[in-house]
Amino acid sequence: MIWPFKPRYRKKIARIEVNGPIATETRKRVLEALKTVEERKFPALLLRIDSPGGTVGDSQEIYSALKRLGEKIKIVASFGNISASGGVYIGMGATHIVANPGTITGSIGVILRGNNIEVLLEKIGISFKTIKSGPYKDILAFDRELTEPEQQILQELIDTSYQQFVQTVAEARNLTVEKVKSFADGRIFTGQQAIELGIVDRLGTEEDAIRWAAELAGLDPEKTECCTLEKPKPFLNRALGSNLLDTSGLSTAKNWVEFELSVSGLPLWLYRP
Repeated sequence: MIWPFKPRYRKKIARIEVNGPIATETRKRVLEALKTVEERKFPALLLRIDSPGGTVGDSQEIYSALKRLGEKIKIVASFGNISASGGVYIGMGATHIVANPGTITGSIGVILRGNNIEVLLEKIGISFKTIKSGPYKDILAFDRELTEPEQQILQELIDTSYQQFVQTVAEARNLTVEKVKSFADGRIFTGQQAIELGIVDRLGTEEDAIRWAAELAGLDPEKTECCTLEKPKPFLNRALGSNLLDTSGLSTAKNWVEFELSVSGLPLWLYRP
């Protein structure tokens, strides 16, 4: 008798981390990892989220990919220290969600920021002459105040994005839109409170989430291995160790500065303490 061959990945749980602000690089990495999960035919996925959120479009693309994959395998999201705003949104793509009692989550809403340094520019004698094809082409320009029509345009944009967020949460968690709107006002809450609101299924650690994913996939939670899919590190990092290369938090600060510069004027699902 010839026994059917089963790839070794079918008896393991895949694990993907989403850390820090969600933007282009995060989206590319996560989508690539999700493709690997599908190709290797893992029976389940543990999605570890430790993120304050990020850009709307990137979060939506990750969520959509998770929903497609969720039609084939079980996905359990584990909320870490913070899983807020866009972190919540991508978590909605999971089959089930686990959070620590003290996890900071929520902050369901949309924010758009522009910087007005008009007064500073006047003090140092700098001014700009703008030639534009339409009255709103330089909306959110940093050298002047917003006009009332511009504020109305941007508010409508934010309201539309907010409605998309609320609708996604309502559908994913089997809640009414009215129920979601009752707490989707930008407030944050703990994992314990999230249980009561219906955002989270269980309280527990990442290990608890891995065990649950194994059970959902019909595997032994005591013996099932977890395989983390991550972007390969540069040789120097692997050779010397990341702690030797970055012990001051400069890398994290650099990432945040780059993120802030790259998303200026974009609608964000981002928790801002």
